[in-house]
Amino acid sequence: MKNTIRIGTRGSRLALSQANWVADRLREAHGQDFVAELVILKTRGDKLQHLALAKLDDKGFFTKEIEQALIDGRVDVAVHSLKDLPSEQPEGLDLAAIPVREDPADLLLLSGDYSSDSGLPRGFRIGTSSIRRQLQASEQGIAAELVEIRGNVPTRLERLREGRIDGLVLASAGVRRLGLNTDDLNVERLDPSVFVPAPGQGALGLQIRSDDVETKGLLEPLNHDETAISVEAERWLLQKVGGGCNLPLGAWARKEGEEFVFSACLGSRGWRPGLPANAARVTVRGSDPMAL
Repeated sequence: MKNTIRIGTRGSRLALSQANWVADRLREAHGQDFVAELVILKTRGDKLQHLALAKLDDKGFFTKEIEQALIDGRVDVAVHSLKDLPSEQPEGLDLAAIPVREDPADLLLLSGDYSSDSGLPRGFRIGTSSIRRQLQASEQGIAAELVEIRGNVPTRLERLREGRIDGLVLASAGVRRLGLNTDDLNVERLDPSVFVPAPGQGALGLQIRSDDVETKGLLEPLNHDETAISVEAERWLLQKVGGGCNLPLGAWARKEGEEFVFSACLGSRGWRPGLPANAARVTVRGSDPMAL
């Protein structure tokens, strides 16, 4: 079996952190002499950071260029944030492994001594470009002006600290993977059974060419069965509703005891802040999340 692998990744700090985490797990599995080379690729999403996601054709917005490098044979495996990866795989590509999931929850980060429980002052601005987050914030009475914000995680935190916004909603997984210090902020973890995360949030997808049996074997030790089963169910729902960045969909499957629990929250396509939230919500339990 080969002892070298080329890992395709975006160049953001978070993407590199995730790719390096995969490289470290491969060395743990196959020995410290195993070579994992990072190949940094720029996606359309990286080039258009100034545009709101909901206004774009979001299918593969952060993944197409990396997938093309995989198809062309320039890389052996692509490391994706699963919430960015469309539910339908391009012909000739497969998900070979889904590692153990990081915390799937969203965080609400507020400047000063403010908290959502005690109420936010008039004109308080919370930054997020996610329609899903905007919908659930409105539905749950987080009274604030919702401001479009793009950029990588450190950039968004910098804008909060500079006072350009007063609050920010981020995925807990990104903050944790980057090891960011948020001690100067009031950080609230939003219960993912209520403030439902995006399908696949907190999970990584390791994508390969369908016929690359050798690379699939190398990645097999990194797969985490419980995570893989859970995100497969979330991505199935995403596919069924034809979702993307412009559809406010939250889906979270997890194992509790001997059962899987699946929570979902869905708003209407085209929803915008200022409109009634009217989100449909459901939580179901069973032994097979794909049958829930």
